[in-house]
Amino acid sequence: MRRLIENRFGLLALVLVALGALYGVAFVSRPAPAAQVRPQAVKAPVESVTAVCPAPSGSRVSVVTPTEQQQNQGQGSATLSAIKAPEEKGGGKDDVIDRPGLLWQREIAAGGGPLVVDATGSMAAGLESAQTARETSGTQRGLAGVRCVEPGAESWFVGPGPAAAEMTLYLANPDSAPANVSFMVYSGEGPVLSERGNGVVVKPGQHRVIRLRDLAPSPLIMALQVSTRSGRVAAAVKAVLGEGRGVDWLPVAAAPATRVVVPGIPGTAGQRELYVATPGERDTVVRIRAVLEDGSYALKNKETIEVPAGSAASLDLSTGIGGQPAALVLESDVPIVAGLKITGTGARQDVAFTAGAASVDLGSVVADGRAEGKQTSWLVLSAPFAAAAVEVRLLPSKGEAPAPVEVKLPAGRTKEIRLAPPKGSKGGFSVVVRPMPGSGPVYGGRVLDEAAKDGQMVTAQPLALARTWALVPPTVDSPGAVLP
Repeated sequence: MRRLIENRFGLLALVLVALGALYGVAFVSRPAPAAQVRPQAVKAPVESVTAVCPAPSGSRVSVVTPTEQQQNQGQGSATLSAIKAPEEKGGGKDDVIDRPGLLWQREIAAGGGPLVVDATGSMAAGLESAQTARETSGTQRGLAGVRCVEPGAESWFVGPGPAAAEMTLYLANPDSAPANVSFMVYSGEGPVLSERGNGVVVKPGQHRVIRLRDLAPSPLIMALQVSTRSGRVAAAVKAVLGEGRGVDWLPVAAAPATRVVVPGIPGTAGQRELYVATPGERDTVVRIRAVLEDGSYALKNKETIEVPAGSAASLDLSTGIGGQPAALVLESDVPIVAGLKITGTGARQDVAFTAGAASVDLGSVVADGRAEGKQTSWLVLSAPFAAAAVEVRLLPSKGEAPAPVEVKLPAGRTKEIRLAPPKGSKGGFSVVVRPMPGSGPVYGGRVLDEAAKDGQMVTAQPLALARTWALVPPTVDSPGAVLP
């Protein structure tokens, strides 16, 4: 041993063995590494909502905020007022709504411009508003309804063009910053209006009414893109087809995507005309699948529609889906936008429009439902991809709310539900649709029709994602620096 210790190489070997044993014990007894959890977006109640009713003159305006167990239970209110610049004062008495769970409705006298709904606190989460007009004669004869829209940076509309109807664009800016707005129109012949060299500036509190015929008079069908270079604007489009041919608003269509679902097609008779536009630079063949009560399948001899690059096309689907509640699933290799015209029956026709929409994963609210006289409200729900189940609640303007109803949807099926308020309640009602846990994607729409002697009157509204919750992006520590 002494010789070994005296041997410096032996001593070094002993040291290495001791160090190895020490690190071996440390390795075996070390704590398990902490699992790295990726930050997730947080679902938070909406605390502020601004929406614009574009032209409520002569219409019924409906405003509702459904009560939710987890929403902001503090104080809040919704104010309905005429749009005005920040420095303006007065301008009429504002209506203040401060009771969630109750439908507020008012008939708006003729004259006046857009109305702005500003909601905060307990009145914000889930707030919905809509305007609906009813005329029995003239070029405006029919039911014409539209969801009051939030200001944004981009909106799409798909429908008839200015050569086929009187198409009017309504712009309003409820914000405190100006909005620099530009337009792009796609027709059957291709782009007819470039975003360069056209556009308007909408000042804070200002609204503009623009006849699309003055911008692009030739299209028989069109897709309209309204976008802002700076600021935000609330955009809406009204279509007047002429005496005895119908009137309604075009709903905002889902942004271009390779798969688009067009929901809320009622089961009444009448023409069904599909509109599809390809804003990109590649031609495409769009595949069409109908989701009906008895199944989901391609329509015979109408399985596809060809759409050249930068243009719009239409297809008559009356013999495929006419008389059946339905939704359409459109798939393409390039992004598309889509909408559909619904024509009522009778000697004097009325029209309604639906458009590509998102699934209502966080629920949906429709402010205006009716069952008065000969008016009937319907809910058209579809589960194109997987079985689904939803809870449907009605919130009447007067009287007790009925118990919610659960609706189950088999995969690849559509159901049409007639909406009727409870006995004893009078006036209109709102509709709340909430997917059940584990439900597949649900798409839908609310249809309002009226049986008149000279012809059916109709309007439609695709279900939009409720403004109840907002997904707040995750925040993480970052060593990065921002340079001026």
